[in-house]
Amino acid sequence: MNAEMIQLIFIFLLGLGLSLYLTPLMAEAARRLGLVARPDGKLRTQKEPVPYMGGIAVYLAFLLALVFGFGFEKQVIGMLLAGTIILLVGLIDDFGVMTPWMKIFGQLVAIIALLKSGIHLDIQAILSVEPLPDFPMLSYALSALWLLTLMNAFNFLDIEDGLCGGVAFCSGMGLLIVAIVNHNPVIAVLTAALLAAVLGFLYHNFYPAKIYLGDAGSLFLGLMLGALAMIGSYTEHSVMGLFAPALILAVPLFEITFTSFARLLKGKPIMHGSPDHMIKRLKKIGLGQNPAVIAHYGMALLLVAAGLLVMLLDFKPALVLTIASFSALLLFAIILLRVKMDK
Repeated sequence: MNAEMIQLIFIFLLGLGLSLYLTPLMAEAARRLGLVARPDGKLRTQKEPVPYMGGIAVYLAFLLALVFGFGFEKQVIGMLLAGTIILLVGLIDDFGVMTPWMKIFGQLVAIIALLKSGIHLDIQAILSVEPLPDFPMLSYALSALWLLTLMNAFNFLDIEDGLCGGVAFCSGMGLLIVAIVNHNPVIAVLTAALLAAVLGFLYHNFYPAKIYLGDAGSLFLGLMLGALAMIGSYTEHSVMGLFAPALILAVPLFEITFTSFARLLKGKPIMHGSPDHMIKRLKKIGLGQNPAVIAHYGMALLLVAAGLLVMLLDFKPALVLTIASFSALLLFAIILLRVKMDK
């Protein structure tokens, strides 16, 4: 076992211990502040109020574990700054004093912090057609769209106990494997610290949850995983590797796409809360709470495996696997849309 692997294991265990310790403390702090999710009989069906601020525990465990990781390079500082900004944006939103447009503005500020640190889509096909190479506007725009989508995708997923954090852990495992395969210790350590922080939180978030991520946590996870996916390398074997990050993060991307489309079909605003989420439909057809959540985990792991294979295979088999994966998702969406939900 080399020194890098020992460091990776140490960072993971440290982050896990910190998260297990900090999460109950944040739950108690949220109760004292009155920052709790109360049952509404619609989207929140738990029996008792559940505290938010799980995202603060994840953030602190992630940050403190990284102190023992490595020197803080420009990109690492950019990720931590952006993560801090989005955490504060989400926390203010958890207090219920932020409008949707203010929330989007805060997300864009966090994205700008990432872009200024040099984290953006580094795809030669895009960079070769940039009108201003010193200011890659197309790459910045696509990066912002990717990050904005993933932040809100994980926010959409944070609707049931253990769901958002568990899917984030599954996707993060895929990104960790990508970093190890590419021999990128910086990305590997960042991802390991994030996975450890999420796993410690999940111990307290499985049904029945003792604490929720809140918007602070779901937005933070979306931003961090989106950024880590952008700075990975996927096209060594074929250009089809470009689809690997979308497959690794396919469950949250499917969730926001499917739920948004379902709401538009009903003439509802996309950001309007409704029981159109994938998990609500799975529960409607008879799956229990835990089986429905585990179904998401299984789906995430299968798509992570598909993403890793697409990255490693030659062009033709990677193309077939990509088409098959997205076709399966489309078929699944059609089936789910046939499930009648309450308005």
